[in-house]
Amino acid sequence: MSSDPAPQVIDDRLVSLSPADGSQVAVFDVAGPEEVAAAVKVARETQAWWWEQGIAGRRRYLLKVRSLVAERMPELLDLMRAETGKTPSDARTEVATALEHLNWAPKHARRVLGPRRVRTSLVLIDHSAHLEYRPYGVVGVIGPWNYPVLTPMGSIVYALAAGNTVVFKPSEYTPAVGQWLADAVTEVVGRPVLQAVQGFGATGAALCAADVDKLAFTGSTATAKKVYAACAEAMTPVVLECGGKDALIIDRDADVAAAADFALWGGLFNAGQTCIGIERVYVHTEVADRFLARLVERAGALRVGAEPDSQVGPITMPRQLDVIAAHLADAAERGATFALGGTDSVRPPYVHPTIIVDAPEDSRAVREETFGPVLVVNRVASADEALTRANALPYGLGGAVFARADGMRIARGMRSGMTTVNSALAFAGMPRLPFGGVGESGFGRIHGDDGLREFAYAKSIARRRLRQLFPLLSFDRAEKHNRLIDRLMRVRHR
Repeated sequence: MSSDPAPQVIDDRLVSLSPADGSQVAVFDVAGPEEVAAAVKVARETQAWWWEQGIAGRRRYLLKVRSLVAERMPELLDLMRAETGKTPSDARTEVATALEHLNWAPKHARRVLGPRRVRTSLVLIDHSAHLEYRPYGVVGVIGPWNYPVLTPMGSIVYALAAGNTVVFKPSEYTPAVGQWLADAVTEVVGRPVLQAVQGFGATGAALCAADVDKLAFTGSTATAKKVYAACAEAMTPVVLECGGKDALIIDRDADVAAAADFALWGGLFNAGQTCIGIERVYVHTEVADRFLARLVERAGALRVGAEPDSQVGPITMPRQLDVIAAHLADAAERGATFALGGTDSVRPPYVHPTIIVDAPEDSRAVREETFGPVLVVNRVASADEALTRANALPYGLGGAVFARADGMRIARGMRSGMTTVNSALAFAGMPRLPFGGVGESGFGRIHGDDGLREFAYAKSIARRRLRQLFPLLSFDRAEKHNRLIDRLMRVRHR
């Protein structure tokens, strides 16, 4: 079922094609191991200068980048639409959210990463304690195609604010967007603190094997495992943001109309091509019929296509059409029903909104990432049953809960790195909240204080500031000193 367009290699060059009509968007040279190594070398030479600018200097530069992106937002939106097929609304939401992070990270870097004094211990009262955060050096970033601005910038801007330079490998499906970002930063800074290297999987592998000091990857769990193994060879630390199969739990006292509206947006935003998108809905049986009636009505009214007023755009990666079709076929064969759409919902390059009801918990549509405008809605007898089902998969990225009385308890019980209550996906737009998952959804965090610290290592300094009160750190210690230590410990800790 997969068909063009997919990125192509013509005369050893990467050709980016529009998923909507197959037209050519851009052409780039493919970076091999030598080109990647050269980019890392340039980044390392530039990093010393970038660190010397200090937190205040980096803040000024990055806020100018923010202003440039905001000023040229229409140009970036057009490029995103050409390479991904996003609707104007979806593209605009992504860039607006990215701008929030471009604004937040440089403004808070001093508070989070600035040097500070910390309290010392009683037995080392003659010392002062200091904590600093130092950049790793050169950070490699491998970005995805589904959010080619927001997702990589969630690593890039935090890494830059922490004092690192970055070598960025965009997805082969969105190379022009990645190059646009790198060019914008270079235009403002005047030095290559952010470079893009273009290519396919081999280019990403070369970046893993290059002399980077940390690597941030976003993509499938299967690819993340390969990245993790490759980086382990050189003990390169990694941040991995992988796949998800996020669940929405709707309790008996939920605002059913709001739950249906947020479930629809959370599941079908960006044509369902969202790692934190809702794919499974567990709804209390007492409100299931009302929920489904509104969900189907709203989903059936969505406009699918490439027109400016479309609400569901094309599937960006052609081979994903085969995955979606296989999930729908498996659900049908396993006895699930379709409240909207069916096995004929896949009409390349589009997938029309589809609602599957009562799919078996071991079906592919429940257990595997569908990554399309498809929602599975299963009835449950209680919120606790819903939690058990939601937590049954190895993924643990995001999730959502709709409930009045018990929302926070249910949210805390969900095994996920992020959860919303009476909303959907809101955590991604809040720069103060860390973003990341557990289990096969990866580890490490971007965004927020944790995201800044992810790209810096803690440097601890103990400085003797007084004459040693007693020789704790010396072979000159006598028995009377040991008795004094014993007495202090009893007083302090008994």
